Amino acid sequence: MTPVKLACLDLAGTTIGDIDMVERAFAEAIATQGIVPGTSAYARAMVHVHRSRGCPPAEVFRGIFPGNEAQAQAAHLTFERSYEGALERTGLAPLPGTVEAIEKLRDAGVRIALITGFSRATLGRLLSALPWADKLDFALCPQDAGRGRPYPDLVLTAVLRSGVEDVRQVAVAGDSESDMLCGRRAGASIVAGVLTGVHSRERLLSGGATHIVDSLADFPALVLGSEVGAVGAVAR
Repeated sequence: MTPVKLACLDLAGTTIGDIDMVERAFAEAIATQGIVPGTSAYARAMVHVHRSRGCPPAEVFRGIFPGNEAQAQAAHLTFERSYEGALERTGLAPLPGTVEAIEKLRDAGVRIALITGFSRATLGRLLSALPWADKLDFALCPQDAGRGRPYPDLVLTAVLRSGVEDVRQVAVAGDSESDMLCGRRAGASIVAGVLTGVHSRERLLSGGATHIVDSLADFPALVLGSEVGAVGAVAR
């Protein structure tokens, strides 16, 4: 029975509700490359975006523009500018219960890592806009880990950074299938799918979610009230 000592929390759709901002940024970036709304190419691109949520945006664009690195990079640059512009205009608000959930975990001695697919530059701007960033132990992006989700690198890097001795002492929360794949591949004992973001309960379970929760507000009870040996149960 190993207690959880590290919680790895996804950013967009899990701790902050910026799903619309991200979707618009993807749409604007794709449009600058000649794929405009109303076309079948645009519809296919946005389906790819939805399926790939949680993965690094740079990799998402490589999937949309295969074999054309320059076009993928140009789209990614537009995406970052669009998202950061929206961030400056509207700011960021935590999803209900997020701050309280983080405080409960910290009070119980659990370290908090924020993990994201955004670039280091965008992550830096996000952290500067988060009033509760001081409650985090650290934040990681793909540039810190080597590869982004669905690979396990972000969670494993968080394990190394935190000094946790056993991957079974890790709990992961995220709203996308790639979050679930990342957590399971890293060996985390709790991989909780959160229903406040982009993917459905079914997609989260297909990615390997051990539990499903309505929001991050339910995560502390799962982490602190469950023994790690009970993996495999679904909260709802």
